[in-house]
Amino acid sequence: MKAALGVLVALLASTAAAQPYPSRPVRLVVPLSPGGFADTPTRILAPRLSEQFGRQFYVENRPGAGGTIGWDFVAKSAPDGYTLGITGSTLLIGAHLYKNVQYDALKDFTHITMMASGPYVLVVNPQKVPANSVRELIAAAKAQPGAIDFASSGNGSSQHLVGALFNMMAGVQLNHVPYKGSGPAMQDLLGGQVGVSFAGVPNVLGNVRGGKLKALAVTTPKRWVELPEVPTMAEAGVPGYEATLWLSISGPAGMQAPIVQRLYTEISKALQDPELQHSFRTAGVEAMAMPPDELNRYMASEYEKWGRVVKETGATVN
Repeated sequence: MKAALGVLVALLASTAAAQPYPSRPVRLVVPLSPGGFADTPTRILAPRLSEQFGRQFYVENRPGAGGTIGWDFVAKSAPDGYTLGITGSTLLIGAHLYKNVQYDALKDFTHITMMASGPYVLVVNPQKVPANSVRELIAAAKAQPGAIDFASSGNGSSQHLVGALFNMMAGVQLNHVPYKGSGPAMQDLLGGQVGVSFAGVPNVLGNVRGGKLKALAVTTPKRWVELPEVPTMAEAGVPGYEATLWLSISGPAGMQAPIVQRLYTEISKALQDPELQHSFRTAGVEAMAMPPDELNRYMASEYEKWGRVVKETGATVN
């Protein structure tokens, strides 16, 4: 009887293992709040993956502690392809800022593909900071060290470190003012409580076009399609400056190569859809895929870069 039961258990396990991936819904963990830079593109992508795979891909937000709560959950999940996470520059920044994280940002994940990238826009409230160019902003900041505030969505956020990189490379001391999210930061920027911010395209586009904010530069190496008249930071007077905000899809370390390859292939296919690409641009990012080996090299480079920024600027999480 026991022998027969053992054979049955082995047979069921073998049958389950032989089922094509995925055989049940797949969770996409966004480690930030709904409606933000990471969340919106993921919600655009998820239904297309559901259609292509024939199984539901659904979004689950697990925000907190700069994304570390969500990433810790992904890193500790089974490496079976049914729990994936949205990773990116904030994962690598947080690895240098948060001292008590229980995962390694590079080794404890299977990095599958890039998903999207986009710029932050250096904007000023012209009533608070009447600068018409990056060079004018730098001159004003050097004339009054620490007197000009820049708003971010919080200590340790991408906005914080993008501003810290600007301070370092431009040789200025803009004063960092952290908020609890990009919404409150934008509110005070528009109200004139702070004068400067590095903000996502969707958060500033309407106010730039309406004259409430002035866009001085984008943080990417190329100009942004929705703001073609706005120069890159390098063009505007800070040569070598680059801060591309990007999103990738990762799972726990140890995922099987065939599952990783299938996910990469299907996600790449979805990202080529013109309708999705348009929706991504509306959300302030450009759809882009990247093979796992190339992504691993890119993330290692970004890890070193943001580590240097944290060390050289003394950025901390309070």
